[in-house]
Amino acid sequence: MQKILVANRGEIALRVMRTAREMGIKTVAVFSEADRNMPFVRFADEAWCIGPAPSAQSYLRADKIIEIARKTGADAIHPGYGFLSENASFSKAVTDAGLIFIGPSAHSIEMMGSKIAAKQAAKRFNVPMVPGTEDPIKDIAEAKEVAARAGYPVLIKASAGGGGKGMRVVNGEEELEEQMRLAKSEALSAFGDDAVFIEKYVAAPRHVEIQIMGDKHGNYVYFFERECSIQRRHQKLIEEAPSSCLTPDIRKAMGECAVAVARACDYHGAGTVEFLVDEQLNFYFLEMNTRLQVEHCVTEMITGVDLVKEQINVARGLPLSYTQEDLKINGHSIELRVCAEDPLNNFLPDTGKLELYQPPKGPGVRVDDGYEQGQDIPIFYDPMIAKLVVHAPTREEAIARLCRAIDEYHIRGVQTTLQFGKWAVQTAPFRNGDFNTGFIDQHYRPEYLLQEDADAAAAAALLAAAVWQQKTAPKAPVTPAGSAGSNWKLRRR
Repeated sequence: MQKILVANRGEIALRVMRTAREMGIKTVAVFSEADRNMPFVRFADEAWCIGPAPSAQSYLRADKIIEIARKTGADAIHPGYGFLSENASFSKAVTDAGLIFIGPSAHSIEMMGSKIAAKQAAKRFNVPMVPGTEDPIKDIAEAKEVAARAGYPVLIKASAGGGGKGMRVVNGEEELEEQMRLAKSEALSAFGDDAVFIEKYVAAPRHVEIQIMGDKHGNYVYFFERECSIQRRHQKLIEEAPSSCLTPDIRKAMGECAVAVARACDYHGAGTVEFLVDEQLNFYFLEMNTRLQVEHCVTEMITGVDLVKEQINVARGLPLSYTQEDLKINGHSIELRVCAEDPLNNFLPDTGKLELYQPPKGPGVRVDDGYEQGQDIPIFYDPMIAKLVVHAPTREEAIARLCRAIDEYHIRGVQTTLQFGKWAVQTAPFRNGDFNTGFIDQHYRPEYLLQEDADAAAAAALLAAAVWQQKTAPKAPVTPAGSAGSNWKLRRR
């Protein structure tokens, strides 16, 4: 493999290209008109404009991507995550064109892309399942029967869904018909498929996922787990590895179940098997993501394995160079998604220019970003600016390191999730590991961040007064009470 086309943008495009360069492989970038000046475009060995800013006219144009791969003499295509990464038709089209798809086969993507097919495959290997249906619900009569058997509350989910679309919680039979109609309508609009299924709603679950890797020779390993329970709109915001709640025995059982799911669809490459974990630490199969995950970085930090390099080697046909016994957990890692969102306004996306952009540095700090100072955050794509990742010997030290890195991360021009992230990891529920996917609803209020801003402003005023007094009365400097703590607050961002 001499040249890879990266069919993505931003930080993940850069992430893939950096590993490829270390492996002596040339890269081709494809970019939309809105991304012409992005760092990943300049980093690639060659770059081609693929179309206008909207994804449907650029990053989702499978035909154009394959055409450019042929023109440039690329051997393979890496899809990153999002866009076409879990599109079975794209995987097939790439291989039909005589190119290597750096990811699983179309068969695996198609099987795991359907939540119903995935559940059926997992069940054959005795993977624990949430009680509910294994096939799409045919009508409201069947829905009522299944819901009564599982017990309310239940969850209606789109078979082809993701990101919370086509998902409805139903607390009683009187709500069922209307919520099912809404779920089917939303699923059809978002995915072109209105098939839905019903499962028992697991109250206060944790969202824990297992990173797996399989080669084309039947070898599989799991790289332990990631805790992904802090979410907004069913999308992750803070991830860590390992989870603070799992025991070694449960970790091993979940890892072996994840490998079983991968075997069920003859999987090769990097993938993630997601589970719900209840308050008694019972775990249930949720779905499989047939791609690299945004949060793969925390797994790399605790294992020392470059997952993109492993993806490329598997695509080359090489066997895995390690066994499960070779893999160990080293320390603790936490990731905060630095998104252009306003935590004071329900995490709504924010757009604008990065008037100031200075990422943190120092021991144990990794920033995977895709923007530079002076660039605009466009409205066309995901609002994530960067991933701030830290690693330390213990969870407590990782929390402290993340807070230090957030203090050193300076962004002006758009609202971001930085301040929320620092608040979240310092709360008692997070520090104690006593939280679930309802963390934001249960513990967060925008006024908490406003209060911190007010405290910082008051501290700044005290310090300014002290400086003024020192200048006007140099022989009798005045040090206001509490100023030792004020410097720390003044520097907070």
